[in-house]
Amino acid sequence: MEIGMFKPTILALLLGTTFATPALAQEKIVPIEAFVEQEQFSIPRLSPDGKHIAVNVRIKRGERNLPTLTVYTLPELKIVATHILPAYEVPVNFRWISNNRLVINKGVEVGDREPPRGTGEIIAANIDGTQVDYLYGFKNFNLARRGDRYGNDYSVGVVSHIPQSYDGSFIVSTHEWRRPRTNLIEINSFTGVRRSVADLAMPNLSFVHQSNGLARFAYGSDVENKLVLFRFDEERKNWDKVDVSKLGRQYSPLMFAADDQSFFVEHSENGEPSALYRENLQTGQRTLLAKNGLGDVATVEYSAWPATPFAVSFETGVRKPVYIDSNSPDAKLHKTLSDAFPGSYVHFINFSDDGKKLLFSVASDRDPGAYYIFDRSSGKADMLFANLQAIEPDQMATRTPIEFSARDGLKIAGYLTMPKGQTGKKVPMVLLPHGGPLGVHDRWGFDRDAQFLANRGYAVLQVNFRGSSGRGEAFAEAGWREFGGKMIDDLIDGVKWANTLPQIDSNRVCVYGISYGGYAAMMVPIKAPSLVKCAVGYSGRYDLVSRFSQASNKGEEQNINWLKRFMGDDMKALAAESPVNLADKVKVPVFMAHGTKDETTELDQAERMRDALKSVGNAPEWLLTKNEGHGFYDSEHRKEFYLKLEAFLKKHIGN
Repeated sequence: MEIGMFKPTILALLLGTTFATPALAQEKIVPIEAFVEQEQFSIPRLSPDGKHIAVNVRIKRGERNLPTLTVYTLPELKIVATHILPAYEVPVNFRWISNNRLVINKGVEVGDREPPRGTGEIIAANIDGTQVDYLYGFKNFNLARRGDRYGNDYSVGVVSHIPQSYDGSFIVSTHEWRRPRTNLIEINSFTGVRRSVADLAMPNLSFVHQSNGLARFAYGSDVENKLVLFRFDEERKNWDKVDVSKLGRQYSPLMFAADDQSFFVEHSENGEPSALYRENLQTGQRTLLAKNGLGDVATVEYSAWPATPFAVSFETGVRKPVYIDSNSPDAKLHKTLSDAFPGSYVHFINFSDDGKKLLFSVASDRDPGAYYIFDRSSGKADMLFANLQAIEPDQMATRTPIEFSARDGLKIAGYLTMPKGQTGKKVPMVLLPHGGPLGVHDRWGFDRDAQFLANRGYAVLQVNFRGSSGRGEAFAEAGWREFGGKMIDDLIDGVKWANTLPQIDSNRVCVYGISYGGYAAMMVPIKAPSLVKCAVGYSGRYDLVSRFSQASNKGEEQNINWLKRFMGDDMKALAAESPVNLADKVKVPVFMAHGTKDETTELDQAERMRDALKSVGNAPEWLLTKNEGHGFYDSEHRKEFYLKLEAFLKKHIGN
């Protein structure tokens, strides 16, 4: 099978060789096609014996390019099999359960700006495509070999643990639809036989397993969205509820040490950014391993088996490793590889069981990223796959971390991307608020919106306003009930800060956002009429009250409580901060884009905002795309949007 963007070229990297940093290129207009291409490779996993790699590869299926599990041999990169799921189903995750078999969580894609949504179904398959078994899900009765024994599973299944024996069995946490319970079951992928491991009267729990496979912790949120934690007492065979009031504002066990006498936990005592600790299982004594005053723990780098953290990166600023044990063999290897890719972040994905082969990724703010395999025996790293191959990193702009003080003195962080080759001249700027808004923040890395706009000559300002994730619980909670208040004020203050920079033309500023960012794009000109010259809303929510009546919330008390907690329950106040009711205050030109199948922010959001603007004589430019969800998947649809965005910005702030 020929796959469009795949190039089976191998790049050998001899350790000790440093890649030269590319010289700054002159500004060059990169074709839109380079920015709208989808990332073709994702979720790579190295087999336990290091002889195969499984990876999602986007392959044309019907009208869309869908992630399709593909297995390759190493080092030849010869395709063993392509596992095609029915209709528009995709693998949302998969893991090796032996050297020749994989377990797969199924899901569906709902939009380019949303992660795939799991269906709760689990299948397993041999790497050559044989013995495909449906093992868990709501179609179990008809599709599973033991469906008549277990019937349909009216719950969601998530792979929780893979035994180190890699004998084809695995452990699943199950989350019932109709009852507030979480079960843990072991499934033999060859026979379909199940064994009960745990049963707790609390929904949606996740488990942390010891190195020996024992489930020790179960954690989640109660109906009021407050932390709940259970600990298994091995002697009494009982799950004991832990008094979380003594554990601080955040407490997330990650994994156990090899001897199972201690475990690693992400912890915050008073809502400050989280830090990584090692905690003694018996005494509860914690030892600090790594912390950062401004950002939460982002990525933990683990060694070969027995997996042990050796480095941590944090959420704010440029992604860099902080080494816990700089003298460990894997920390030294990480340093060597990082030195070979200056300006990029190296992430260890997984090792072969013997520790001799390593799968790792390399990416930066200017490079969409590539995957490599390192062989300790030869001391060489070979490139396997690269995403967005039409992007040349030396043609991309640098995303520079920034900080400024909001009007109430709160420190706000973000990123400013300046176009290349614009030295000595003032440039127009686009404010690009992120979506979410809670549980989301702008991270350092390749951002196609920022790079596309910078390549067209615009400075791009991204502000992690209060309420954003990545800076601790207290910072996130500072945004509660401030959707149209202090969150928007932080964006406005960010523009005012940027306008003091000599390279920014304060008379040519536009705001463009997606999802919550689309809401913010309307609210900024409402609250600061003279600050921006135009606004772009893409898949935005323009009526805050409607969030409570959304179909996905029906019968979900926990969801409603969460909305009340962070949005507030004063419907009059929410209506007063909804752009659909404030259209007469939007005095700038508007461009709106939406997909007909958007289930996150339904189409009526855009239609009502459009009609409200029309009614006050400010008809927006309009792009409605059929069969697209929360963000456009199809490359041609993305291209159409970027062409219209480019023309709209050029018309109103020029470049």
